Amino acid sequence: QVQLVESGGGLVQVGGSLRLSCAASGRTFTMGWFRQDSGKEREFVAAINWSGDATYYADSVKGRFTISRGNAKNTMFLQMNSLKPEDTAVYYCAARVSRYYSTNSQDYDYWGQGTQVTVSS
Repeated sequence: QVQLVESGGGLVQVGGSLRLSCAASGRTFTMGWFRQDSGKEREFVAAINWSGDATYYADSVKGRFTISRGNAKNTMFLQMNSLKPEDTAVYYCAARVSRYYSTNSQDYDYWGQGTQVTVSS
């Protein structure tokens, strides 16, 4: 069983930056970030493979967000720049025991508890 713990959320003004972190208790393969705003479906944000040399982004965050893994491979980060009000959501860390990334939340095996990101205009 893998446990995931996110941190780093908060309140930021439009155009600001935040860095989210995710710590995993066990070995993971592909990891990703999803987000969910109230009344909306959970949506894919970004994913990264085990070695950290392949990354994938939703079009809505491409060029503004950067996903990365720590040297120990059991940590993951999401650097969010140029934040917009539409980025407001609860952000979830997710992991799957597979070498292949997926944008479908149902393909992920483990989830964190979520961290709130609020972008004020």
